[in-house]
Amino acid sequence: MEQYDYDVAIITAVTIETESVKRCFTDWRKISFDNDEKVQDFVTEFESVSGKRRLVTCQQMQMWMTACTLACQKLIEHFRPRYLIMTGIAAGIGGDSQLYGDVIVPDVIWDYSTGKFVGKDESEIRFGDVGFLPRPSFLRMDEDMAVLMKSISESKDHEFKVHIGMMACGNSVVANKDYVDTRVRALMPETAGLDMESYSVFYTAQNCTRPRPKALVIKSICDYANTEKSDQYQKFAAYTSSEFARWLMENRLDYE
Repeated sequence: MEQYDYDVAIITAVTIETESVKRCFTDWRKISFDNDEKVQDFVTEFESVSGKRRLVTCQQMQMWMTACTLACQKLIEHFRPRYLIMTGIAAGIGGDSQLYGDVIVPDVIWDYSTGKFVGKDESEIRFGDVGFLPRPSFLRMDEDMAVLMKSISESKDHEFKVHIGMMACGNSVVANKDYVDTRVRALMPETAGLDMESYSVFYTAQNCTRPRPKALVIKSICDYANTEKSDQYQKFAAYTSSEFARWLMENRLDYE
């Protein structure tokens, strides 16, 4: 019978996110592998309501989906976690109810960057003389996790503001409202957030070898993907994301 080894694996994309995760826990140890000098894995233990649990974290080597897929696959193969969680920062595009530091937990993640470049008259999305015909693909959160996260978002036993909704994922940094309106919200107006890695987390967890982890993306809002985009709230957003993940791991995740 296939067994999980670690309880949780946390994947991050950039240093500010990694540092925030490491501040949530203590006694980290670096793990190295003779056949893979590319990985930078750190392990520790934490106390949950059901006992002591094992945790590993890793920062992907670059931003974007390809690097995230590779890092997630290595985490799974090396450590066999029960849960694969990505924490970090994202753009909030869900409207005025979203504030800096609010947590977005996507129940559906879609890749808005896939499609076909065509003549400008063949598509409603135009870039000069080139048009783009989108062909988005969608992935859903594990059904049991979706039920749990919805109940948590509606509960009063924590201090976080949690939005459950769709996350759009693509390979580019976006700081243009018109681009968001034409490439993202025109297709899926209910989309709550925008990032560059989340699709890979769901995809890898759902298609890796067994036992497969349950995937969860926890991203906090640091900007709104417009011309006012800056780094001002990145540290705060990374903090709320990692702290919500810690609270969830210690209090609500089922490890049996």
